[in-house]
Amino acid sequence: MTDHFPSFIDRLLSHEGGYSSDRTDPGNWTGGRVGAGELRGTKFGIAANSYPTLDIKGLTRAQAIAIYRRDFWQAARCHQLPPVAAFQLLDGAVNSGIRQATRWLQRAVGVSDDGAIGPVTLAAIKAANPNDIVLLFNAERLDFMTRLSNWPHHGRGWARRIAANLRYAATDN
Repeated sequence: MTDHFPSFIDRLLSHEGGYSSDRTDPGNWTGGRVGAGELRGTKFGIAANSYPTLDIKGLTRAQAIAIYRRDFWQAARCHQLPPVAAFQLLDGAVNSGIRQATRWLQRAVGVSDDGAIGPVTLAAIKAANPNDIVLLFNAERLDFMTRLSNWPHHGRGWARRIAANLRYAATDN
């Protein structure tokens, strides 16, 4: 099976910026809330709230890639999915967490959305039309995101990210 992670990580990192220490972003704080803990920031999408002991400012691209492979690609089982679903799940997991992104994927393929990829989910993904997976996954994702309290602040960027992912999906099918 082809390892799609190297090309997908470049896509993912194109969505993520360099170092940011925006005080209004809860992800930049080690406590996960604005003003909670230390303001350590986010770099390459790796945030202080998820990695509170990591030197975010000193993080290298190679270190970020290793984190993404271990903590997202492998943890979300993206390597076991068709490429079109793998990238969508990876990007959603980075943006909203593995469990939430897995739920979107499960809803997209019509199985119980327990947030864990098992044999039932894998079989449903294999049986589904890849185009339908992408469209339904992103519909679930966008619907979820518009309900978040910080949609007014971050929504435009999230919507652009999802639009870019739909363009990527056209090349993955």
